[in-house]
Amino acid sequence: MSLSAASNSHYDIVIVGAGMVGAAAACLLAHSSKGHKTGPLSIALIEANAASPFDASQFDSRVAAITEKSRQVLERCGVWSAIAGRRISPFQAMQVWDAEGTGRIQFNCAEIEQPNLGHIIENSLMVEALLAEVAVLDNIDFICPAKIVDYQQAEDQLSIELDNGHYLHTKLLIAADGANSSIRQHFDFSTKEWDYGHKAIVSTIQTEQPNQQTAWQRFMPTGPLAFLPLNNDGDLHQCSIVWSQQTEVADSLLALDDQQFCDQLSVASEHCLGKVLTVEKRFAIPLRQRHAADYVVHRVALLGDAAHTIHPLAGQGANLGFADVNALVDEIERAVARGNDIGELSTLTRYQRRRKPDNLKTMAAMEGFKRLFGADNLGLRLLRNIGMSRLDRIRPLKNTIIKKAMGL
Repeated sequence: MSLSAASNSHYDIVIVGAGMVGAAAACLLAHSSKGHKTGPLSIALIEANAASPFDASQFDSRVAAITEKSRQVLERCGVWSAIAGRRISPFQAMQVWDAEGTGRIQFNCAEIEQPNLGHIIENSLMVEALLAEVAVLDNIDFICPAKIVDYQQAEDQLSIELDNGHYLHTKLLIAADGANSSIRQHFDFSTKEWDYGHKAIVSTIQTEQPNQQTAWQRFMPTGPLAFLPLNNDGDLHQCSIVWSQQTEVADSLLALDDQQFCDQLSVASEHCLGKVLTVEKRFAIPLRQRHAADYVVHRVALLGDAAHTIHPLAGQGANLGFADVNALVDEIERAVARGNDIGELSTLTRYQRRRKPDNLKTMAAMEGFKRLFGADNLGLRLLRNIGMSRLDRIRPLKNTIIKKAMGL
């Protein structure tokens, strides 16, 4: 629902950013607080720009590989059936191989007795489903378009001035406003960050052979290439691509015409699905690693990309964000049940303690993979190829790794 005409409004929680993570936080908080003895939490969700609508006639170039644990978060948000009823692409296997040798590892859902390894879902579809749920939840006000222009902090609340002239007062401000978070900058959260000197090219392609409901990933010294399988009403000849390349190489690939790009992509993928026949509009995303030293200060919490951004080689960005949502909502619920202030630093620090180690561990693993596969050293190439091949034959260990990645 939209903001009322009152120029001053009080909320338990204000969330800034109505992307996947921010909208999921709003929905999960609204649903989980319905049974509170003191009544449901009042929530404001602020977004500067209207979301791009989901287009059923073509695939969104931005997709996420959603794990089972993230799917459960979407189910608790009340949106999974709406998403599944429109267009999702479950994948049953993964093929990962080294471009500089013979190392290869395969994962299959049958080996861990699961129906799939996850789902490829378009970002715009998830956002649209979440915002549709926001619209029917009577304890959420969706304020869009609006931007914060000023803050005033007191001990017991945070006051926010919007560019539409409204003032909001809240116990807790949640920043889900993305990698370039203005809230993170305003409250002087320190970060450790660096540019990779790479861009990720994303688009949708059509391939000669069906994708076999398999995610394909080839590691090259210049960066990984992923084919993420899409399911277009039973047609399995389309994939979403994420191709990480050095910035100058990515720019030259973007400058190619469609046929030239398809030819280059066919070679880069070693024709794992035959020829790449067509490509939709291409986009390039500069890659930057970023991690906030702290996720919280008094009455402010960072969520998702506002707290951390990660190399896309394992497709874990959205899943880390949904895990943040799950942990923060748990801690807010715990504080409410105990009668504690949800914006107190002691409450918010518990969220940070739960999420920071896991996020750092995942980011370190991705950085390690990037450096390992980017190393142009004969001994390292030999070791990583032997290691991949041996791991592929140790089924219990391999299955433990994939279950961990799925959140099982």
